[in-house]
Amino acid sequence: MNLLFAGIGVLLGTAVGVLPGIGPALTVALLLPVTFRLDPGGSIIMFAGIYYGGMYGGSTTAILLNTPGESASVVTALEGNKMARAGRGGPALATAAIGSFVAGLIATIGLAFLAPILVRLAVNFGPWDYFALMVLAFVTVAATFGSSPLRGLTSLAIGLFLGLIGIDQLTGKARLTFGVPDLLDGIEVTTLAVGLFAVGEALFVASRHLYAPEKPIPIKGSLWMTKEDWKRSWKPWLRGTAFGFPIGALPAGGAEIPTFLSYTTERRLSKHPEEFGKGAIEGVAGPEAANNAAAAGTLVPLLTLGLPTSATAAIMLAGFQQYGLQPGPLLFTQAPDLVWGVIASLFIANVMLIVLNLPLIGLWVRLLGVPLPWLYAGILVFAAMGTIASNPSVIELVMLVIFGFLGFLMRRYDYPIAPAIVGLILGPMADNQLRRALQISLGDPMILLENPGSATLLAIAFLALVAPFATRQLRKFQASED
Repeated sequence: MNLLFAGIGVLLGTAVGVLPGIGPALTVALLLPVTFRLDPGGSIIMFAGIYYGGMYGGSTTAILLNTPGESASVVTALEGNKMARAGRGGPALATAAIGSFVAGLIATIGLAFLAPILVRLAVNFGPWDYFALMVLAFVTVAATFGSSPLRGLTSLAIGLFLGLIGIDQLTGKARLTFGVPDLLDGIEVTTLAVGLFAVGEALFVASRHLYAPEKPIPIKGSLWMTKEDWKRSWKPWLRGTAFGFPIGALPAGGAEIPTFLSYTTERRLSKHPEEFGKGAIEGVAGPEAANNAAAAGTLVPLLTLGLPTSATAAIMLAGFQQYGLQPGPLLFTQAPDLVWGVIASLFIANVMLIVLNLPLIGLWVRLLGVPLPWLYAGILVFAAMGTIASNPSVIELVMLVIFGFLGFLMRRYDYPIAPAIVGLILGPMADNQLRRALQISLGDPMILLENPGSATLLAIAFLALVAPFATRQLRKFQASED
């Protein structure tokens, strides 16, 4: 059954991820309500398959449509779309698929060995350490997502406000429910995720593509890589993996930094630098490997510390929580079969993806021909039906529509969505940990600075918050001096 769940996950993930404008985060968010009544182990394995499948599918739209499903696929689109326009779309898709397989395999091995080490460290954490860790997660996600740290922090504040709604877990008092009984349980993470990602994206794409629809580039020539392509791709695959996994595993990581680092490295090391900007295969192989290695890396802090460092990881955390599971060090002792089953399924999902993707490239390209009005109307119907299935309530549907319009406005004015999801999930947990720490210290907030672990994490969070503002002011000063 678990093998079947993994197979369904990679197939669904790739199919939905291939569709324009739909990245892995939106794919997982859209399919989250579908798994509501399934077995927890099978569902989490399906999520992992959807995650990896969505990462693969995102590269197809980036190469053939020049429409990255997420920010990490932007670099793939730079050279991949030029290759497709030059009639080499097949080799571009092939190097992306094989590079993703190699990177995913190596990174999953890294996850299996690194996770137990981090768990042993995290078991000794006190409430003050967990609070400081969550503050670090808030700051890094808010500072690294979006065009400016201030917009990221604004998005985070929306999530934190929504996280306060419901019954306070320590006192049992209702907070910010405004007399609506349906709000006593708080805001459902799935409703917010589907509203901001799926409904918001559908409205935004409808407004953007009304007068300028995208057309996929037909694949010409051979779908397979030549001997020269293999020779030029295998080193970028390994270098991309070396960039992606360690940076993805950091609480302040993410997939954007390693993909850009990989691209600039390949440009400098390439024996064909004149091809960059015109369709260099190294510019697809390296960043795509870095992207997938970082995706596996983000599962390290998610499973061991319960910290989502990417939008997709935040949605996966919601998936764990809908089954009453809290990722963190205790998960490895409370549900070891589930955790190691998920890690084992990542290896299997990787093999399934390479077997599925290479022969079915032609099918995925045909899927890009679905008219956009049909596609996004279907997404809206699917989002509404999924939300009602997981929580049959008119209030829930009204909130889905409100969050959908909020998601549209956030995209329209370039506010990142991931910090809002992270704020909703981690906000109540940070609130509880802070109050537990204050109860232990009899109300003395200095306990956060007296413990070396929490003091170090808070110092890193402060530096991460100040650094973007400081560098911006420095650039302005240098520009005025020039």
